[in-house]
Amino acid sequence: MSEPDPHRTAALRSHIRESAGELRGIGLEIDRDPEAIDRWLHLPVVDIMRKATVPVEYLERPLRIDGHTYDMSSCLEHSIAIEELSYGDAGFMLACPGPLMSGVAVAALGDDKQRQAYYERVAAPGSTWTFFGLTEPEKGSAAAELETALTPDGDGFRLNGAKRYVGNAAFAQLGVVFCRRAPGPLGIEAVLLDTTAPGLRAELIPTVGLRGARISAIRFEDVRVEREQILGYETLKPSRRGLVGAIRTLQRFRPVLAGTALGLVRAVLDHVREERPGLTGTDRLRLEELVDALAALRHRNYEVAAAIDAGRTGADRIAGVKTRAAELAERSTLAAAELLGPGALLADPLLDKLYRDARAFEFMEGTGHIQRLAVFQGVLKGTFLR
Repeated sequence: MSEPDPHRTAALRSHIRESAGELRGIGLEIDRDPEAIDRWLHLPVVDIMRKATVPVEYLERPLRIDGHTYDMSSCLEHSIAIEELSYGDAGFMLACPGPLMSGVAVAALGDDKQRQAYYERVAAPGSTWTFFGLTEPEKGSAAAELETALTPDGDGFRLNGAKRYVGNAAFAQLGVVFCRRAPGPLGIEAVLLDTTAPGLRAELIPTVGLRGARISAIRFEDVRVEREQILGYETLKPSRRGLVGAIRTLQRFRPVLAGTALGLVRAVLDHVREERPGLTGTDRLRLEELVDALAALRHRNYEVAAAIDAGRTGADRIAGVKTRAAELAERSTLAAAELLGPGALLADPLLDKLYRDARAFEFMEGTGHIQRLAVFQGVLKGTFLR
């Protein structure tokens, strides 16, 4: 892939920043009632979310800005788009319909027929929410240790097990579930499921922050799965299917998640500036240090995302930016609460929401200790600082 076009990325950023500006107040409403997203599906930013994450060949009117056409194929452009949307409101962005992580899995593993069926459905008029089912109650997101089982049943299979902490699952129409068909890492499969399938039940899990993500728990009880629902079953070897898809999806999505956290950080720091424009002394230095940290980490995240697009980065660097972004989100909100004074979290609904939302990034797409382990392995191999 060629080097990123700065005019192309600047046009994308400017267009989305203008559209996302109206989300702040709506985000507070979504925080109170996640189902309120249904009242805001007419907004241009919702259309941008869908068009920015669906390949152009499945859209009648792709996202075009200043002569450029955009879709989900670039990790860098995806990260920039999500960062700008999250500056408006991360919860609103996660509440929107569209492919998100399941789309990355289908793109990585699905055959032509599976990709066409999936993307035509999410690109069709109306609203289709999707989910990505990897994390389990007992095993977390350790893909090699999954217990959700896919067992033979005639000419198909039956799916049994549970998933937890799955975004939008209780409201989705379509999703990807990672499960075990046989022992060992080569026995992992990814299946595409319709949520109307008999035996599939999903319910909301109460959360402190990012309530727009509508985090859910799912149970599968003898859910029928046909062979054609297993992603890549006819075209990929077992060594290139389920586990590879889970890893590819998480790695491809981590800079996007880092962008989500960085968009929130920018919103927090701008809010402090607006509420206390005359900061002096150590308070001013503290804010400036966070502004500098944000700028440096954004630059690093863009480098990692561009390297993913070019096929030349490793898991250690990807894990590093995700971890640092989650840490910066927490640090920034703690600083904001102190800089805005005693009682700020009680008196300022926006700060309270940003403060709660920031805590989610530690756990999303792999917890912090998992990311630090990947960084440590890179340090041992001598690849992390190259």
